[in-house]
Amino acid sequence: MTPEARLAELGLTLPVSPASAGNYVPTVRTGSLLFCAGTICALDGAMTHTGQVGREQTVQTGYDSARVCALNALTNIRAATGSLDRVTRVVMVSGFVNAVPGFADSPAVINGASDLLVAVFGEAGKHARAAVAVSGLPKNSTTEVQIVVELKA
Repeated sequence: MTPEARLAELGLTLPVSPASAGNYVPTVRTGSLLFCAGTICALDGAMTHTGQVGREQTVQTGYDSARVCALNALTNIRAATGSLDRVTRVVMVSGFVNAVPGFADSPAVINGASDLLVAVFGEAGKHARAAVAVSGLPKNSTTEVQIVVELKA
């Protein structure tokens, strides 16, 4: 089954590509690797989750936020390549969690992105990862996710 078909099976549609919020581009390709800029949890210009996990957000709502970030990254990947079918492997995910000091459950939050990528790409969705708690993110987003994928030649 193709990644696009898996998305449909999951009942998901990719959102409108978010606009860059600064002097950068959403993706950069070098060789067979596509580096995606960090994406936050906004859909159609509106934030879905704001605030810190451990204060305004829970681990579960943080998980949901990371899932939205991954959907935005998939939108940028499809915009850059024409189809998610061009992805041969998800290589790396870097996840940032806006959290209270001492928060130690960042991996559980960023699983929202990782679980979605595995659901969409199967074995090729399994990746190396960093999950880091930080004291703030753009627009007070609860999470931010950066993804690197390998593309078919």
